Amino acid sequence: MRNAARTVKGWRVLLPADHPLRIANFRAYFISRFLGTIAMSAQGIVIGWEVYRLAREQLHYSIERAAALLGVIGLVQFVPLFLLTPLVGLAADTFDRRWIVRVTTALLTLNAVILAMLSHSGALSLPFLFGAAAMVGIARAFSGPAYSALAPNLVPREVLPTAIAVSSIAWQTGTIAGPSVGGVLYAIHPDVAYGAVGAMLALALGTIFLIGKVPQPPAQKDRHPIQRIVDGFVYVRRNRLVLAAITLDLFVVLLAGATALLPVYARDILHVGPSGLGLLAAGMGIGAAAGSIYFSVRPMKANVGVKMLAAVVVFAIAILTFGVSTWFPLSVAALMVAGAADMVSVYVRSSLIQLHTPDEMRGRVSAVSQLTISASNELGEAETGLMASLLGPVGAVAFGGIAAIVITLAWSRLFPELRLAKTFDPPEMVDLTPDKGVTQP
Repeated sequence: MRNAARTVKGWRVLLPADHPLRIANFRAYFISRFLGTIAMSAQGIVIGWEVYRLAREQLHYSIERAAALLGVIGLVQFVPLFLLTPLVGLAADTFDRRWIVRVTTALLTLNAVILAMLSHSGALSLPFLFGAAAMVGIARAFSGPAYSALAPNLVPREVLPTAIAVSSIAWQTGTIAGPSVGGVLYAIHPDVAYGAVGAMLALALGTIFLIGKVPQPPAQKDRHPIQRIVDGFVYVRRNRLVLAAITLDLFVVLLAGATALLPVYARDILHVGPSGLGLLAAGMGIGAAAGSIYFSVRPMKANVGVKMLAAVVVFAIAILTFGVSTWFPLSVAALMVAGAADMVSVYVRSSLIQLHTPDEMRGRVSAVSQLTISASNELGEAETGLMASLLGPVGAVAFGGIAAIVITLAWSRLFPELRLAKTFDPPEMVDLTPDKGVTQP
């Protein structure tokens, strides 16, 4: 016990006195979000591999037709999120955000346990896999805005930028590193992968119960719920900096997402099998981890908008390189660069969105942001699968990388607010009502 106490004390000494991880509620939040995100990302790559394997080996589909099924996975996750977005943001601004996260994490844990049981019994099939993906879409629709809006309630205002950055790192690192974890575990045995996902989600569920009571923004009783839902979309539309950050991510990742096709590259292009799939996915995880470590030591403070745009261009070039590469080491290296660049982009974007949004609207704005993220990820998988069926996997990824570069250059001209953003400091909001907008820098 004494050694453990000394270890904890030594760990805390490494952190600045005002670091958010010194706050017990935020530590529990960070651990829960990281474990939950890495578990869901790992499960996503495992489901993708299983769907592609079943389509190729049991149904004898062609590469293009099996790749199209990978896009369907993203579609069945996106549809419930798209339909529920108006409700989930309002829920995060009305109900206890802790309980929204707890209930949805419990559903995701149950979903993972069912998949593990079906895998162990040999009864796993495409309908079960698509059903599990749909359940993930429903649960994530509610948990995403609640998670994002909860973080600012756990720390004092003066450390909020650091807390948002750390929260973003937990989510992005889990998102990018999760597929590598799933690939490695699946290479050991499918049952190991499904069981590990269930265990991580169970730990995330237990940790979120450690968060004590937190402030809840007062309900806007003078406005009809439908009006409050509309307010979130109006606020995003009229705050050009928030709009630019959200839509840039939407189009870039929608076009340049290559994760859905990793099973295709591992099996039929690079010929490296499940173990190679884990290494390919690990490439982005390694890059993301490197980026998160760097920002934990040297937080970004100046010219954040320009750096974000530059990082997006680097991401697109790296994805383009991966798409045309037939040499496994180069493919892994390109994904490492893509992961690091994506971390820079998410770090800046998440901080700008959260800090430029008042607390009473964070749930609804986070729901809009989540919708675009899901559109770029899950709907992007559907787009990538469709393009792969038309252009082939290599053509689809190469096209996406080039298109993402064009989009980034266009956004730097269409939204000068993003290019001119110097720091994360929010503007003075002279009037927060959605019908009047906000003053921009």
